[in-house]
Amino acid sequence: GKRDLINKQLGLTTSSSSNSETTSNNTPESPSLSSTLESSSPSPNSRGNRLRERTYSDVALSTMRKVIAKRLTESKATIPHYYTRIDCKLDALLDYRKTLKDNGITVSVNDMVIRAAALALRDVPQANAQWQEGTGVVKNDNVDISVAVATPGGLITPIVQNCDKIGMRDINASVSELAGRAKEGKLLPEEFTGGSFTISNLGMFGIKEFTAVINPPQACILAVGGGRAAPNATSSGSLEKTTDMTVNLSSDRRVVNE
Repeated sequence: GKRDLINKQLGLTTSSSSNSETTSNNTPESPSLSSTLESSSPSPNSRGNRLRERTYSDVALSTMRKVIAKRLTESKATIPHYYTRIDCKLDALLDYRKTLKDNGITVSVNDMVIRAAALALRDVPQANAQWQEGTGVVKNDNVDISVAVATPGGLITPIVQNCDKIGMRDINASVSELAGRAKEGKLLPEEFTGGSFTISNLGMFGIKEFTAVINPPQACILAVGGGRAAPNATSSGSLEKTTDMTVNLSSDRRVVNE
């Protein structure tokens, strides 16, 4: 009786103990800290290692590039830029350009923008000025417009002098001749130093609009975008298709007020 009961209990205990040991022995061990760290360490082909293995080369700057970097950095750091933007309708201008072409006079839209800016500067001499430390605002007697030209060495701004006193045919000839010599590196210093206003046109590259950095010691630069078709409301309330162009004027607030 009692012995059998005890043995039975012992047998159960032993069996339970045996099962417990078996279960315990069959349970997979938890990973150690070292094995976890090993598995999480980056492999030689990981993105971090690939980035660290990349090499870079310094690009030697030309004298022109150094001057451009210095002047533009000084411009943004010392000149209080402010910006105004307007959309211009080009249809009448394009019609006039076609009329000129029919009469043997070939000019670009940029030539016409240069002429228009020159006449505006003549009528608003406050914008045809510059800031000089210790003196203040200094007005320019001549309307000399710098035209941004891309060259292999960087951007350069040859000057078309007295733009308010010459016609578009002469402006076209001057821009073409100056741009050609600029790309060949044959401009004289006085042909790209000074000026009273700058025009930069990226419309021929499909740029709709942009803002430009003022070209010291000037007080303004006009950034010209490309022409594009746009719907515009007429006086009767209907819509018509026009050709629009966006221009952004960057101005020195010390010289030009709204």
